[in-house]
Amino acid sequence: MMMLNMWFTIFIMYLFGNMIFVSKQKHLLIVLMSLEFIVLSIFFLMLLYLSMISYDMYMLMVFLVFSVCEGALGLSILVLMIRTHGNDYFQSFNLI
Repeated sequence: MMMLNMWFTIFIMYLFGNMIFVSKQKHLLIVLMSLEFIVLSIFFLMLLYLSMISYDMYMLMVFLVFSVCEGALGLSILVLMIRTHGNDYFQSFNLI
């Protein structure tokens, strides 16, 4: 029963992260935080699954390295956007 609650909690975390990502597209910071929340829920899912099958946790370390690199890249884009445009609104960022 406890394992089922953990799977359900991770699934709800993933769904909430996706709902925030889809609905809050005004600020870049909120989008980046929802992406990190999705990555965190996937990390918990992999942790639970790999511990359930008694597998080595090496893949989690690789996943964490890539997620940290993704977060650093997102923060650098956020800082660049704030320095050039003054805010993190998507409306003020024109791709043309």
